[in-house]
Amino acid sequence: MTDARRALPAVHALLEHPDVRDLLARAPRGLVTDAVREVLEQARSAPPAGDLDTGTLAERVAGRVQARLLPSLRPVFNATGVVLHTNLGRAPLADDALAAIQEVATGYGNLEYDLATGARGSRYAHCVSLLTELTGAEDALVMNNGAGALVLALAALAHGREAVISRGELIEIGGGFRVPEIMAAAGTTLVEVGTTNRTRLDDYRRAIGPNTGAIVKVHRSNFTMDGFVAEVTAGELAPLAAEVNVPVIEDFGSGLLASLEPFGLRGEPTAREVLSGGASVVIMSGDKLLGGPQAGIILGRGDALSTLRRHPLARAFRVDKLTIAALGATLALYRDRDAAVREVPVLAMLAATPAALRARAEDLRAALATWGIAATVVATEGAVGGGAFPAASLPGWAVAIEGDPGPLEARLRGGDTPVIARVADGRLLVELRAVPAAHDTALADAITTALA
Repeated sequence: MTDARRALPAVHALLEHPDVRDLLARAPRGLVTDAVREVLEQARSAPPAGDLDTGTLAERVAGRVQARLLPSLRPVFNATGVVLHTNLGRAPLADDALAAIQEVATGYGNLEYDLATGARGSRYAHCVSLLTELTGAEDALVMNNGAGALVLALAALAHGREAVISRGELIEIGGGFRVPEIMAAAGTTLVEVGTTNRTRLDDYRRAIGPNTGAIVKVHRSNFTMDGFVAEVTAGELAPLAAEVNVPVIEDFGSGLLASLEPFGLRGEPTAREVLSGGASVVIMSGDKLLGGPQAGIILGRGDALSTLRRHPLARAFRVDKLTIAALGATLALYRDRDAAVREVPVLAMLAATPAALRARAEDLRAALATWGIAATVVATEGAVGGGAFPAASLPGWAVAIEGDPGPLEARLRGGDTPVIARVADGRLLVELRAVPAAHDTALADAITTALA
């Protein structure tokens, strides 16, 4: 062993170093002591690397402690230009939703208590009236995520039976989860009809038999098919389904409640439009275009949803009071479309005009210049994300920071409040569409702290 390693301090001695004593005032003693032991053990086992003075060791201890004090789930700036970024948590919540969470989280509430009768109530009742009002559905049910809602619908209506679906709708929904695997997990037997690019009504008719439990439609929300293609809508399937007394389960994913055509986004149906097609059960997500918390929202006929509500998986996939509170507050904003566009962050981001984004980008560039960070304002194309409007691009403006984009991106990502930007065409782009305008100053501070 070298002299430097032989001279390493004891644990109690390093704990007495002034910098480590400062840590003890801010962190649990056990955490600091563990860090001291780990640093000393690493120093003993590592190859010699010069003098290992107590100041250097104290810095290493501080680094370990600070890293462990940081929460694993942290806020970041979404400067990617993708509004519904799945890896960054999809939809940010409206202020009303945050207030509703705060109100129910700090005390008790009537989650499963009927205030009118004093008897046990149902947690599923809280969002039903809003969902039926906004979509025209007979009934509604809320689960904890979209895939869980689909599993529940299949298990309740077609377990041990066949589920008929077009080959063109056997999609992967992200994260490696595929519709055929979800259907198998629900206990249904998959029956594929048609081809990848063309499926006709007769394909469904020929596949339906005495063991058919459901017809399944899955909206291809995260990709498009063009050219020599044909598909059967739920509206075209509904008469056939009624004829053979088989429910149609449609997963349309995006959760769109209000048309986004005024903002140039076309081709995605609203929940009301999907329901009007005649499906027995319609499933959508809460944290995509709806702009609420993660949830699997089930809409449809009263008899079908009554069956789902009684199934044991309904309890396994049930939502908690925080989700119910946030979803209810978000849905209430949709009673006034203009208010929803202002107050639901996802809608406000999608509605942002290129002119407004350019003005904000110019302000950010100027703020960075005062710290010596060279940048230019460039035109870009953003994306909706979240498997919605896959072919749409969102014209906008970004700040392109000069320099090698790789190291710059890593430094922004490693800041106290990470800035998640994107690299394109050899440039580091900071896009503002998915950053609330009220956060622009904080974004500039985060960038300058990381790069200046």
